[in-house]
Amino acid sequence: MSSTYVHYSTPSSLPSDYALLSRYAAAHDLNTNEEEDINGAGPSTDIEDYGEEYDAHGIDIRGSPRRPRRSSFPSSYLTPFNPTIGPLPDRLGHRSGPYARELNENTPLLAPLVPRIEEECDEEDTAEPLTTSKLYREEIGILTKYTIPVFGTHLFEYSLVVASVISIGHLSTTALAASTLGSMTASVSGFSIIQGFASTLDTMLPSAWTSSQPQLVGLWSQRMVVVMTAALVPILCVWWSSESILLFLKQEPEVARLAAVYLKWASIGLPAYAFNSISRRYFQSQGLFTVPTRIILGVAPVNAVLNYLLVWGPEPIRLGFIGAPIATAVSFNLIAIMSVIYGVFFVPKTAWHPLSMRCFTSLGVLVQLGLSGVGQVASEWWSWELVGLAASQLGPTALATQSVLLVSASTTYQAPFALSVASSVRIGNLLGEENPTRAAVATRCSILMSLVISAVWSTMFMVFRANWAHLFNDDPEVVSLVASILPWVSMFQVFDGLSAITAGILRAAGKQFTGALLNLSAYYVIGIPFGIWLAFWHDMKLHGLWIGLTVSLVYSAAFGIWICLRANWDREVEKVRIRLEADNKPANGHGDVEAPH
Repeated sequence: MSSTYVHYSTPSSLPSDYALLSRYAAAHDLNTNEEEDINGAGPSTDIEDYGEEYDAHGIDIRGSPRRPRRSSFPSSYLTPFNPTIGPLPDRLGHRSGPYARELNENTPLLAPLVPRIEEECDEEDTAEPLTTSKLYREEIGILTKYTIPVFGTHLFEYSLVVASVISIGHLSTTALAASTLGSMTASVSGFSIIQGFASTLDTMLPSAWTSSQPQLVGLWSQRMVVVMTAALVPILCVWWSSESILLFLKQEPEVARLAAVYLKWASIGLPAYAFNSISRRYFQSQGLFTVPTRIILGVAPVNAVLNYLLVWGPEPIRLGFIGAPIATAVSFNLIAIMSVIYGVFFVPKTAWHPLSMRCFTSLGVLVQLGLSGVGQVASEWWSWELVGLAASQLGPTALATQSVLLVSASTTYQAPFALSVASSVRIGNLLGEENPTRAAVATRCSILMSLVISAVWSTMFMVFRANWAHLFNDDPEVVSLVASILPWVSMFQVFDGLSAITAGILRAAGKQFTGALLNLSAYYVIGIPFGIWLAFWHDMKLHGLWIGLTVSLVYSAAFGIWICLRANWDREVEKVRIRLEADNKPANGHGDVEAPH
């Protein structure tokens, strides 16, 4: 969310959540072509049994089940890129890198090696038939392993923002208001746009990693750096001229001045923030989900110390108000530096593409998908800014209640959001593996897991609704109002989680434009107008706003699930294959061709 709700779980303007409270308190298939090359047996029929390979007469020609899928998650690290030559059955039980093709008269001399990462299902007894229930269990297990480190990453990322809020919150009411306004402006004009463009990599990188051209992961990341650099120019122009813009929008002069100061110092960390949104996806697409978690875990304590020293520390180093945005900017830069060090020295170079002029090619794909991604992400962030403004018209009690509810919903949203990231990577990997059947199963599993997670949060809110507000505020009116709206928030959890999952699935399939249309229609055509109508014309106040939000997410989740469950994953695999073939042409000397999407 933005000012009060951080969808995509990045440091947007979450400080305003806490600022409001502080202010109130103070007042398919299994890559058949590769198996053909490995066995030298020529093409096999398209029999989808997940366990055996047949000849043209349907007879098992291998004598043992073949692997159902490529693996794509490390238990704690990426296995060394160390091909092993030998008979295929000998290499199924243990492998330390990609399968190496057996040499025979039919094997291409330059046959590509496909990077693999160990999965638990790779070590299972291959003689056991792969039933539907086992397939679902495997996918649920893989998605769970992917989700946990992503969840940790975003929780630690919260600390970067919370430390800034705490440090500024005790300076003055004006400073608190300025930081709120500054962070809201940063979210609307900067962070949401960066995250929208970066979401394009959820489409490009996972499928490239499990294809025969894993170096395209590095190439697409380099291309996104070029696109993001261009996008930063207008954002920085807005931030550096923000005082005049805020004054034009009738903000208080002193608050506008301090907010502009906040943005100018925060802009030091903006390029690093953009780079981090790329590097995180670079690691995650390879299954290295724990890398961003380790990095931010190391930076979070440094950020807390910097906030204290620069805002409240000893006189020689104390900077006061500007210390908080400087501390956050330094933390973003530290994350960027550590990401580069980790990528250079601790991760195999399988995914890296040497720096070349190719990073300036095929940028149109990223721009087109990126603009759709901005529509998908920013439309949601901006909608919550509007809801926050509407709530501010209902009085201080409603405003404090809104902040309690949205901070709570922000926190619980981290789990389904982490699952959406995991689903996006997993499905993208499977598309690159040309495995549409598993992609379809992963889609269904992620939706089912979202329902389970949402049920846990909904139950928690309902059980503790009478006392939930005491975690934030002890005002009897706030406690009572929070308790009366929490049943709607409980229902909201279910559809919010489903919307998050379907958004991740759509990103994996390159359907950001569809996601943008869903969000725009859900929030701006249905949810917000309906909520405002209930709140102000039917005097339902804050209840009306939350009913409108819930209705918008019911619509978004229902259509999103319908689209995802009806997806033609064979067609999505074909789209990935076409894109990879098009991007391979420059390397073969045929000239650059913009990759289709």
